Amino acid sequence: METKQITIDSSLASTRLDKAISKELDFSRKRVKDLLDQKKILVNQKSEKASYILKEGDQVEIEIPELESLEIQAEDLPLDIIYEDQDVLVINKAKGMVVHPAPGHLHGTLVNALLSHCKDLSGINGIMRPGIVHRIDKDTSGLLVVAKNDAAHLALSEQLADKTCHREYLAIVHHPFSHTYGTINAPIGRDEKDRQKMAVTAKNSKEAITHFQVIENFKDFAYIRCQLETGRTHQIRVHMAYIDHPIAGDPKYGPRKTIEANGQLLHACTLEFIHPTTKEKMHFEAPLDPTFKSILEDLERDNL
Repeated sequence: METKQITIDSSLASTRLDKAISKELDFSRKRVKDLLDQKKILVNQKSEKASYILKEGDQVEIEIPELESLEIQAEDLPLDIIYEDQDVLVINKAKGMVVHPAPGHLHGTLVNALLSHCKDLSGINGIMRPGIVHRIDKDTSGLLVVAKNDAAHLALSEQLADKTCHREYLAIVHHPFSHTYGTINAPIGRDEKDRQKMAVTAKNSKEAITHFQVIENFKDFAYIRCQLETGRTHQIRVHMAYIDHPIAGDPKYGPRKTIEANGQLLHACTLEFIHPTTKEKMHFEAPLDPTFKSILEDLERDNL
């Protein structure tokens, strides 16, 4: 059990209790609600509602229970393995598959499938994310590399950090472009109004750079290729929404009226890295997800 003490200053005064705790501890609103329900959060030694408006000088005490140890089960799920050797796996992840388990979502993930396929995965990211060097969102399809040992994991992580790992994505976005190329250099951090989202913001953010090229314009949409220079959470989705070209089908960052695609039309099409052992330059490409391909063909047909 860990206990946190917070003295409310002017920056948090006049803020709801649940929002302030979520912001200060970077907890989800659901986790804060659970702690409040369990009376693990006290204000001036008294239990208060989530809607309590904090005052400067209030003393907030939060008891944080230890997270339960979760055993992740191996599950015999289909995997599209593009490449495998003793150090790495390259997977073409299906749209709709979550990469790693999390509390409340322990089954049907890529990690569950990997544990069934092979027993030798790196342990650097702990029991919930064995082998996972980088991730792509549930409804983003395409390529990611998995480390089968710690040495490979460290080498790949260094390439991501120093920007020598090359990643490209294909996307269908709202609104045609008037130009062919562009670079979005805008820092990304947690959205202050919605902790489940990311946003372009100057507060508590990190550098984020996305390059894009327009492949084809349609009447109401555009087909583009994006290259990541950094790898922030939801980076392409946030950046394209920021320049008023949100990704089609994106329920989190796009408009309500959009293409029915069961999630954003975003595909990790190209992956390049230096092999951690052989030092050979590895290059992989993955074909479009069937849903993405079908929608793109419809747009192209309408463009004739």
